Amino acid sequence: MKSKLEARRWFKQAERTLETAKWNLKGGFYEEACFLSQQAAEKSLKAYLYSKGRRVLMTHSTFELARECMKFSKDFSDLITYCRYLDRHYLPARYPNAVPGGTPYEIYTKQDSEKSIIQAEEILKTVEMLLEEISVLEGPKKEK
Repeated sequence: MKSKLEARRWFKQAERTLETAKWNLKGGFYEEACFLSQQAAEKSLKAYLYSKGRRVLMTHSTFELARECMKFSKDFSDLITYCRYLDRHYLPARYPNAVPGGTPYEIYTKQDSEKSIIQAEEILKTVEMLLEEISVLEGPKKEK
């Protein structure tokens, strides 16, 4: 089923993006870690929507995506607060004009990054559990 394949592709990229966020945290690139945490959550939520046969909404808001996901599973209601927090990093973590009087690298802290990564991990963990229930994460069968 094409939607399962697309869901798997998006989820695998979400995992990779979260790993990249962790590398940025280790390197002290806190603003990048926050942005990439938001991106990982966004990609995982889109993966879930693909698994349900939905065309993905043209939004980058994890809050909006989670609300859409809630139509299929109540598990997402617990993640709304995380999504609101992560969405706050979508612009300010990248653009100086979103940070009056400063730059993103000056205002983001290690604690911001750690919190963002933890919250993104929770979102990915929930999506992974739900995708495993419908066998989305199993790769295609290889012929011998």
